[in-house]
Amino acid sequence: MADQEIENAVSRALEDAPERNFRETVDLAVNLRDLDLNDPSNRVDESVVLPAGTGQETNIVVFAEGETALRAEEAADDVLDEDELEELGGDDDAAKDLADATDFFIAEKDMMQDIGRYLGTVLGPRGKMPEPLDPDDDVVEVINRMKNTVQLRSGERRTFHTRVGAEDMSAEDIADNIDVIIRRLHADLEKGPLNIDTVFVKTTMGPAVEVA
Repeated sequence: MADQEIENAVSRALEDAPERNFRETVDLAVNLRDLDLNDPSNRVDESVVLPAGTGQETNIVVFAEGETALRAEEAADDVLDEDELEELGGDDDAAKDLADATDFFIAEKDMMQDIGRYLGTVLGPRGKMPEPLDPDDDVVEVINRMKNTVQLRSGERRTFHTRVGAEDMSAEDIADNIDVIIRRLHADLEKGPLNIDTVFVKTTMGPAVEVA
């Protein structure tokens, strides 16, 4: 269960958000400190599974063949085989459009080399190289896990943002998601909590409320 202060901050952010005619996301802004982000080893680059889910549709594309491809069709937004991968490799605009429209890619391990060859220059800089799928992995299980996953990525910037829910989720659920993210950062950053300056939560168009 999340700290009560986190839940209180989320409640304020939800209450202070002006009425909109669309369903707003709830986002977290994390400000880092005392880190040399020019050194890639100090940058935040983590996938985190949110216990209460993202509250949003997550677009997932799978590269697979045979039985794995058939199973993936049950849960993924799209499934691409080796021939379609090769076609994408020859169409830079289509590859970029797919990369920008997709949250996560998953691929059978034996396709990873070809994905690197055909799509590495498109997916790599976007931080969207596929999650490799071992032969004994349940592709549907992996897809469902990825649907509740967000990416924490700072790059060279001191401030980064990530989605933690939607405005119609409860403050408790959103707070639980934030708690998991903060705990992961505390565990992974070189100086733990000392490397976090401030954390704010807000709806898409609403005011920011300090969490920590």
